[in-house]
Amino acid sequence: MSVEAREARQPWLLLSPALTAVVLLLFVPLAFIVVYSFWLRTATGADQAGFHLDNWNEALTDPFYRDILLNTLKIAGITTVVCALMGYPAAYFIARSKGNKVILLLLLMLPFWISYIIRTMSWINILGVSGAFNSVLLSLGIISEPVQMLYNETTVILGLVHFLLPFMVLNVYVSLEGIDETLEDAACSLGATRWKSFLEVTLPLSLPGLAAGGLLCFVLGAGTYITPLVLGGPTDAMFANLVFEAIITQLDWPLGSALSLMLLAVLGALVLIYNHYLGMAQLMKGLG
Repeated sequence: MSVEAREARQPWLLLSPALTAVVLLLFVPLAFIVVYSFWLRTATGADQAGFHLDNWNEALTDPFYRDILLNTLKIAGITTVVCALMGYPAAYFIARSKGNKVILLLLLMLPFWISYIIRTMSWINILGVSGAFNSVLLSLGIISEPVQMLYNETTVILGLVHFLLPFMVLNVYVSLEGIDETLEDAACSLGATRWKSFLEVTLPLSLPGLAAGGLLCFVLGAGTYITPLVLGGPTDAMFANLVFEAIITQLDWPLGSALSLMLLAVLGALVLIYNHYLGMAQLMKGLG
């Protein structure tokens, strides 16, 4: 074998462990899900192999699934907007801090050290009928009896913001950190106010980070099922809850596979749109 051929093969040999893991842990299970989505669940509970479009026809034409999907996208969108409004000022403060930036980043990372399920269930102790918030209001005499604050769409959004806000802050921070601070000073020296220099210099340059954070928040928010399961009511189910219900509760793997692929297609289209206009480099920076 020539030297050129060995050099050409070397990168693939180095990548082979990672590529093997990706194929076995991602593409092979995904292929099984695609195959399962065309099977049928019989009246006896067994899965009938074959190529049937019944599950896809039900998932795409039933208004129940469509309404849940639209509600999921709405909740994910509201969560993303709230994370952006809350996360940008925090990221800007961290990026422009002097001397204590490491401490602030450490505090930002602390929530990742606690289980997502524990963080979600902690809101029950805060907003529950016998939780901390009701106890304070009762002790101050503001209310005469506990108020039901849980198990609605608002608490689902609150739990999602609690979970996803650090992702937004980190992405915006990475984008702001790469902006030369002297650009704002240059704009101010040319007559712009500090606020105008931020709007016309810093904000446009940080939009890729804001978009990457928004994409992560939207995709992770739309694909979650723990938060609506713990903090939502019977009418606040999201699309991932339907997948969980079909596969785990009803043991209907074919229908659950079709529903999961339907959600994957919608979120995948969003990622492709983002990649077309902004590219994945900024997203990889935020994940790193």
